[in-house]
Amino acid sequence: MYKPKLEKDIRCPLEYGLDIFGGKWKSRVICVLAKKKLLRYSVLRREITDISDAVLAATLKELISDDIVQRKQYDEIPPRVEYCLTTKGASVVPILQSICSWSGAYHKDDSENSLLQCQKCDYRQ
Repeated sequence: MYKPKLEKDIRCPLEYGLDIFGGKWKSRVICVLAKKKLLRYSVLRREITDISDAVLAATLKELISDDIVQRKQYDEIPPRVEYCLTTKGASVVPILQSICSWSGAYHKDDSENSLLQCQKCDYRQ
């Protein structure tokens, strides 16, 4: 996995929060797992449109290392891996829902280009 040359210099709790759930894909992964509870990788990949395998894998690794997502691997043939939110990850969901509600009031909706999971979201205005 990519390791930055310099350590992150997070000086503010807001910076920490944005580092944990900010960015293009992390919030989407969290929201899908919050709604579906427990998903295998392939189902998660289908739920999040337009994400490559490499980006999804890297995003999941970051969320796992930040204790937001839990990865459970079963010793079966074929191998089975499932992902779900941790307690810490579930505690982020109300924050993301508040951001979604606020954004819905100010963002112009283009339903043709809206993400599939966002079209089903209960928190859109």
